[in-house]
Amino acid sequence: MSEWRDYPLRGTGRPGQIALRTPGELAGLGGHREIVVALPPSYRGSSTPYPVVYMHDGQNLFDPTLSFAGDWGLVDSLNHLADEGVEAILVGIPNRGRRRRYEYSPFRDLIHGGGGGERYLQFIVDTLKPLIDASFRTRPERDHTVIAGSSLGGLLSLYALYRHAGIFGAAGVQSPALWLARRAIFRFLAEQPQRPTGRIHLDVGSEEGPETLQNVRELRARLLDAGYVIGRDLSYVEEAGAGHNEQAWGRRFRAALPFLLGS
Repeated sequence: MSEWRDYPLRGTGRPGQIALRTPGELAGLGGHREIVVALPPSYRGSSTPYPVVYMHDGQNLFDPTLSFAGDWGLVDSLNHLADEGVEAILVGIPNRGRRRRYEYSPFRDLIHGGGGGERYLQFIVDTLKPLIDASFRTRPERDHTVIAGSSLGGLLSLYALYRHAGIFGAAGVQSPALWLARRAIFRFLAEQPQRPTGRIHLDVGSEEGPETLQNVRELRARLLDAGYVIGRDLSYVEEAGAGHNEQAWGRRFRAALPFLLGS
């Protein structure tokens, strides 16, 4: 039986950091990985249940010593948002390095590979979410369950909102890799009989390249055509001067979290 244990980060103060080393049979994806859960500052002093945000690239979210190219600074963000009355449990799921593209790609790309996204999402839905709900005081309903990520993780989060609409009520879609498999996500969206009644935060940096900007703007247009309304169930940001990096994603996620939580 796995046990949660404290995962202190230097200079964090609050919130409490908890880590779980997940055995392969629990992960269902092969190998071991650490699931990192950031609890809101008020968690240990209250009996309140909290919404949950499931996030990809977990090693890049909280701890700069583990991040590949800087972290999202989410500990500071949780503290800042808590002072404004916005709190949630954040679950960081680390990528598997070379297998990242396979796990985060819901479509098979003949050149770039991928195609394991559905299996990875089934792990979250069938194994990880029940574990989190059993281990912590959560609000397990779909309206209080968010999935979020950047680049391929952004693409996968958008896909998850449609594919698992009964589980996720909101998706953080940051700098999504919409180019994958010859823009297969657009064909997927066109085939859906109806859009899910969930919130989407979509963003991109102006320095991510013309193709990325064009794709994201097209996605925004298609979402609007499907009935999404900016400010109601769609949040959209083009950040001037921002590139494709962890710092930009963390900065925009901090601003977007209240919307994703419906706060």
